[in-house]
Amino acid sequence: MLKTLVKISNVTNLSDARYCAGMGVDMLGFSMDEDAPDYVDPKKFNEIKSWVAGVQIVGETTAIDPEQIEQLLTTYQPDLLQVEEVALLPYLGSYGKPLILRIDVSQITLDQLDMLAYTGIDSAEYMLLDGTAPVHLDDDLKQSLQRLAGRYPVLLGTGISVDNVHALLDELPVKGIALRGGEEERPGNKEFGELMDILEAIEEE
Repeated sequence: MLKTLVKISNVTNLSDARYCAGMGVDMLGFSMDEDAPDYVDPKKFNEIKSWVAGVQIVGETTAIDPEQIEQLLTTYQPDLLQVEEVALLPYLGSYGKPLILRIDVSQITLDQLDMLAYTGIDSAEYMLLDGTAPVHLDDDLKQSLQRLAGRYPVLLGTGISVDNVHALLDELPVKGIALRGGEEERPGNKEFGELMDILEAIEEE
Protein backbone atom coordinates (compact mmCIF):
# COMPACT_ATOMS: atom_id res chain seq x y z
CA MET A 1 0.00 0.00 0.00
CA LEU A 2 1.28 3.46 -0.91
CA LYS A 3 1.21 6.52 1.35
CA THR A 4 -0.68 8.61 -1.23
CA LEU A 5 -2.59 8.34 -4.48
CA VAL A 6 -0.18 7.79 -7.40
CA LYS A 7 -0.63 8.22 -11.16
CA ILE A 8 2.02 6.98 -13.56
CA SER A 9 1.99 9.08 -16.74
CA ASN A 10 3.28 8.21 -20.21
CA VAL A 11 3.40 4.45 -19.70
CA THR A 12 4.76 2.78 -22.86
CA ASN A 13 5.51 -0.81 -21.89
CA LEU A 14 4.24 -3.83 -19.99
CA SER A 15 7.21 -3.85 -17.59
CA ASP A 16 6.27 -0.44 -16.17
CA ALA A 17 2.57 -1.29 -16.11
CA ARG A 18 2.97 -4.58 -14.26
CA TYR A 19 5.55 -3.28 -11.79
CA CYS A 20 3.50 -0.17 -10.95
CA ALA A 21 0.24 -2.09 -10.67
CA GLY A 22 1.97 -4.56 -8.37
CA MET A 23 3.20 -1.68 -6.21
CA GLY A 24 -0.38 -0.48 -5.79
CA VAL A 25 -0.45 2.68 -7.91
CA ASP A 26 -3.93 4.01 -8.57
CA MET A 27 -3.73 5.11 -12.22
CA LEU A 28 -1.72 4.24 -15.33
CA GLY A 29 -1.72 6.83 -18.12
CA PHE A 30 -1.15 6.15 -21.82
CA SER A 31 -0.69 8.71 -24.61
CA MET A 32 -3.34 8.36 -27.32
CA ASP A 33 -1.75 10.98 -29.62
CA GLU A 34 -0.09 9.49 -32.71
CA ASP A 35 2.44 12.34 -32.94
CA ALA A 36 3.55 12.02 -29.30
CA PRO A 37 6.92 10.42 -28.48
CA ASP A 38 5.24 8.19 -25.88
CA TYR A 39 2.32 7.20 -28.16
CA VAL A 40 0.86 3.75 -27.52
CA ASP A 41 -1.23 2.36 -30.37
CA PRO A 42 -4.62 0.75 -29.59
CA LYS A 43 -3.38 -2.82 -30.12
CA LYS A 44 -0.44 -2.45 -27.72
CA PHE A 45 -2.65 -0.51 -25.31
CA ASN A 46 -5.16 -3.36 -25.12
CA GLU A 47 -2.38 -5.94 -24.71
CA ILE A 48 -0.88 -4.05 -21.76
CA LYS A 49 -4.30 -3.35 -20.27
CA SER A 50 -5.17 -7.07 -20.32
CA TRP A 51 -2.17 -7.84 -18.10
CA VAL A 52 -2.93 -5.43 -15.26
CA ALA A 53 -5.73 -5.39 -12.72
CA GLY A 54 -6.86 -3.19 -9.85
CA VAL A 55 -5.66 0.02 -11.47
CA GLN A 56 -7.51 2.75 -13.37
CA ILE A 57 -6.50 3.43 -16.96
CA VAL A 58 -6.08 7.05 -18.10
CA GLY A 59 -6.19 8.06 -21.75
CA GLU A 60 -3.88 11.07 -22.20
CA THR A 61 -4.27 13.54 -25.07
CA THR A 62 -3.24 17.07 -26.01
CA ALA A 63 -6.00 17.23 -28.64
CA ILE A 64 -8.35 20.24 -28.55
CA ASP A 65 -11.00 19.03 -31.04
CA PRO A 66 -13.92 17.46 -29.10
CA GLU A 67 -14.79 15.18 -32.04
CA GLN A 68 -11.23 13.88 -32.22
CA ILE A 69 -11.24 13.29 -28.47
CA GLU A 70 -14.56 11.46 -28.71
CA GLN A 71 -13.06 9.18 -31.37
CA LEU A 72 -10.07 8.45 -29.15
CA LEU A 73 -12.39 7.57 -26.27
CA THR A 74 -14.32 5.20 -28.53
CA THR A 75 -11.11 3.51 -29.67
CA TYR A 76 -9.29 3.25 -26.33
CA GLN A 77 -12.15 3.06 -23.79
CA PRO A 78 -10.06 4.39 -20.83
CA ASP A 79 -11.46 4.80 -17.33
CA LEU A 80 -10.42 8.49 -17.16
CA LEU A 81 -9.56 11.13 -19.75
CA GLN A 82 -6.63 13.56 -19.38
CA VAL A 83 -6.67 16.81 -21.38
CA GLU A 84 -4.68 20.05 -21.32
CA GLU A 85 -7.22 22.69 -22.31
CA VAL A 86 -9.42 24.26 -19.61
CA ALA A 87 -11.99 25.43 -22.16
CA LEU A 88 -12.71 21.82 -23.16
CA LEU A 89 -13.96 20.75 -19.74
CA PRO A 90 -17.61 21.86 -20.16
CA TYR A 91 -17.87 19.99 -23.49
CA LEU A 92 -16.18 16.82 -22.28
CA GLY A 93 -18.35 16.48 -19.20
CA SER A 94 -21.07 14.90 -21.34
CA TYR A 95 -18.77 12.03 -22.37
CA GLY A 96 -19.26 10.30 -19.05
CA LYS A 97 -15.55 9.96 -18.19
CA PRO A 98 -13.87 11.44 -15.11
CA LEU A 99 -11.50 14.17 -16.28
CA ILE A 100 -7.92 15.08 -15.39
CA LEU A 101 -6.75 18.55 -16.38
CA ARG A 102 -2.98 18.64 -16.94
CA ILE A 103 -1.29 21.99 -16.39
CA ASP A 104 2.35 22.54 -17.43
CA VAL A 105 3.63 24.67 -14.56
CA SER A 106 6.91 25.32 -16.40
CA GLN A 107 4.92 27.28 -19.01
CA ILE A 108 2.76 29.52 -16.80
CA THR A 109 3.33 32.29 -14.28
CA LEU A 110 2.46 32.22 -10.59
CA ASP A 111 -0.36 34.68 -11.29
CA GLN A 112 -1.79 32.35 -13.94
CA LEU A 113 -1.52 29.43 -11.53
CA ASP A 114 -3.39 31.42 -8.89
CA MET A 115 -6.08 32.27 -11.47
CA LEU A 116 -6.75 28.57 -11.98
CA ALA A 117 -8.10 28.39 -8.46
CA TYR A 118 -10.94 30.70 -9.48
CA THR A 119 -11.81 29.56 -13.00
CA GLY A 120 -14.54 27.13 -12.03
CA ILE A 121 -12.95 23.87 -13.14
CA ASP A 122 -15.03 21.78 -10.78
CA SER A 123 -15.83 19.36 -13.60
CA ALA A 124 -12.26 17.98 -13.43
CA GLU A 125 -11.75 15.04 -11.11
CA TYR A 126 -8.09 15.97 -10.67
CA MET A 127 -5.72 18.77 -11.66
CA LEU A 128 -2.31 17.40 -12.63
CA LEU A 129 0.51 19.92 -12.22
CA ASP A 130 3.32 18.69 -14.44
CA GLY A 131 6.31 20.22 -16.20
CA THR A 132 7.93 19.65 -19.58
CA ALA A 133 10.97 21.42 -18.11
CA PRO A 134 12.42 21.01 -14.59
CA VAL A 135 10.54 23.06 -12.01
CA HIS A 136 12.03 24.24 -8.74
CA LEU A 137 9.45 24.16 -5.96
CA ASP A 138 10.41 27.40 -4.23
CA ASP A 139 8.41 29.01 -1.42
CA ASP A 140 6.29 31.19 -3.76
CA LEU A 141 5.32 28.22 -5.91
CA LYS A 142 4.57 26.12 -2.85
CA GLN A 143 2.23 28.85 -1.55
CA SER A 144 0.39 28.86 -4.89
CA LEU A 145 0.15 25.07 -4.78
CA GLN A 146 -1.24 25.21 -1.25
CA ARG A 147 -3.97 27.63 -2.36
CA LEU A 148 -4.81 25.54 -5.41
CA ALA A 149 -4.78 22.23 -3.53
CA GLY A 150 -7.09 23.77 -0.95
CA ARG A 151 -9.76 24.09 -3.64
CA TYR A 152 -9.14 21.20 -6.03
CA PRO A 153 -7.77 17.64 -5.88
CA VAL A 154 -4.21 18.27 -7.12
CA LEU A 155 -1.77 15.64 -8.35
CA LEU A 156 1.80 16.95 -8.12
CA GLY A 157 3.83 15.73 -11.07
CA THR A 158 6.97 17.85 -10.92
CA GLY A 159 9.78 18.65 -8.50
CA ILE A 160 9.52 15.24 -6.80
CA SER A 161 12.54 13.16 -5.84
CA VAL A 162 13.17 10.27 -3.50
CA ASP A 163 14.82 12.75 -1.12
CA ASN A 164 11.93 15.21 -0.88
CA VAL A 165 8.77 13.18 -1.52
CA HIS A 166 7.86 12.74 2.16
CA ALA A 167 8.51 16.40 2.96
CA LEU A 168 6.38 17.54 0.01
CA LEU A 169 3.49 15.26 1.00
CA ASP A 170 3.66 16.55 4.58
CA GLU A 171 3.91 20.18 3.50
CA LEU A 172 1.43 20.37 0.60
CA PRO A 173 -2.24 19.34 0.82
CA VAL A 174 -2.12 17.52 -2.53
CA LYS A 175 -4.34 14.56 -3.35
CA GLY A 176 -1.42 12.58 -4.70
CA ILE A 177 1.61 12.55 -6.98
CA ALA A 178 2.26 11.73 -10.62
CA LEU A 179 5.41 10.05 -11.89
CA ARG A 180 6.48 9.18 -15.44
CA GLY A 181 7.10 5.81 -16.99
CA GLY A 182 10.20 5.21 -19.10
CA GLU A 183 11.41 3.26 -22.09
CA GLU A 184 12.48 -0.36 -22.01
CA GLU A 185 16.00 -1.14 -23.21
CA ARG A 186 14.45 -4.17 -24.87
CA PRO A 187 11.17 -6.03 -24.23
CA GLY A 188 11.08 -7.30 -20.68
CA ASN A 189 14.36 -5.62 -19.71
CA LYS A 190 13.86 -2.47 -17.67
CA GLU A 191 15.80 -0.39 -15.15
CA PHE A 192 13.16 1.39 -13.04
CA GLY A 193 15.56 3.87 -11.45
CA GLU A 194 13.99 6.80 -9.60
CA LEU A 195 10.46 5.63 -10.31
CA MET A 196 11.11 2.51 -8.24
CA ASP A 197 13.00 4.47 -5.55
CA ILE A 198 10.10 6.90 -5.04
CA LEU A 199 7.42 4.18 -5.00
CA GLU A 200 9.43 2.15 -2.50
CA ALA A 201 9.97 5.26 -0.37
CA ILE A 202 6.22 5.84 -0.02
CA GLU A 203 5.32 2.18 0.42
CA GLU A 204 3.64 1.43 3.72
CA GLU A 205 3.50 -1.91 5.48
